[in-house]
Amino acid sequence: MYNPWLIDNVQILLRLLLAMLLGGLVGWERERSNHAAGLRTHILVCLGSTLIIMLSIYGFSDFANETNIRMDPARLASAVITGIGFLGAGTILFTGKSITGLTTAASVWVVAALGLSVGAGFYFAAIVSTILILFTLIIFNKLEQRYISVNKLHLLNMNAISSPGLLDDISELLYDEGITIRKIIVNDRSDTPYGEPQPPKTTIEISLHVLIKRTLDPIALTSKIRKIDGITMVNLE
Repeated sequence: MYNPWLIDNVQILLRLLLAMLLGGLVGWERERSNHAAGLRTHILVCLGSTLIIMLSIYGFSDFANETNIRMDPARLASAVITGIGFLGAGTILFTGKSITGLTTAASVWVVAALGLSVGAGFYFAAIVSTILILFTLIIFNKLEQRYISVNKLHLLNMNAISSPGLLDDISELLYDEGITIRKIIVNDRSDTPYGEPQPPKTTIEISLHVLIKRTLDPIALTSKIRKIDGITMVNLE
């Protein structure tokens, strides 16, 4: 007679191996894209979720027929979905100009759901979801890069010798390259050469928050900026 509260060792092994496979597929895509949470992270999350949901369903089967005992297999599952958000938050980086890692955080969260599905024996949904996840991460990423021209926010830092028209030259160059300036910070600085009687050189530090097209070559851009008279340092983040 079938008992929903019991599972054999073969089923346990198969579910754990399937969780490693499905989580590993998503992690492999993240790994090859050089993201913080890669192959091993996704495997561990999916494997751990599978183990937890199996524990929640089958680990307390001895108490299933006890009086006044209510079995709630979804309780640990809900805790996993909530708690995995802290792990995903570790992959999100805020650099002061942009936020990165949101997709990887979402993939970690959805891999936890895959693990819960496998552990509960929801095989078809888990396998189909894995295919759809990989389709989203790989195909949609290529479509975004090719067809959706979205400008990304970057931080452009420059050091230069102060001279009339310097900011105008920089602004004109960026305008010609199709770059939009969102914010500008200019700091004056005086450098006095040690042991030399000559007057100090007045230099300025320029920080620009700019919107740059994905297709723009950053090396070519910095090379053009360096050719402007007075520019001594360029840093593009």
